[in-house]
Amino acid sequence: MSAKDEEMILVVPAGLFHGLGYFQGFCGEPDRYTELLNPAHLRFARRGDMENDPAFKQLIPYMLFTYTDPEGHVSVFGYVRGKGMGESRLHNLMSVGVGGHINETDAARGETGRDIYREGLLRELREEVVLGSPYTESCVGLINDDRNDVGKVHLGIVHRFELESPRVTPNEPDLVESGFYDVHELLAGGRRFETWSEITLRALFGG
Repeated sequence: MSAKDEEMILVVPAGLFHGLGYFQGFCGEPDRYTELLNPAHLRFARRGDMENDPAFKQLIPYMLFTYTDPEGHVSVFGYVRGKGMGESRLHNLMSVGVGGHINETDAARGETGRDIYREGLLRELREEVVLGSPYTESCVGLINDDRNDVGKVHLGIVHRFELESPRVTPNEPDLVESGFYDVHELLAGGRRFETWSEITLRALFGG
């Protein structure tokens, strides 16, 4: 039994998500789902139990770091997941998102559901990268992918950080091959993506 399995993570009933408006893929209307952070629906549960229980969705902040050059070309911070990263089912896949589970340490610093979620987002940001540029942040959508075992138990909340310059430094040694990539070159193929990254890239940048 691993320490990861014993972690107490934030979940919501999958039925709540379905009631608010089920979708497969990407939804660019995050305001429809604010009820997900109502404390009446939130609970902390053992991660080892939740990883195979589709009756619940684990809420995951999924952060993208983008840069638009003076000519209007968009690039996004990307990396390959090394074997030391938490979700073994995603190892060796290209990702353009940074994030992770909300846990009980975040609850100790927040009172409302929105506070707890925000504390978890900021903790994940500090743990995984250093942003070397001013930025603007916006919540741009949600990801749901019930086509695979990982997606069935997770729900991604996508936050886009638009940086004034392409300066992001990984804090995690398992974020390998990291750097900024032209979004259209990524969409053109040649990379094996985790599904959330492919869904997000296509939803936000077309193709």
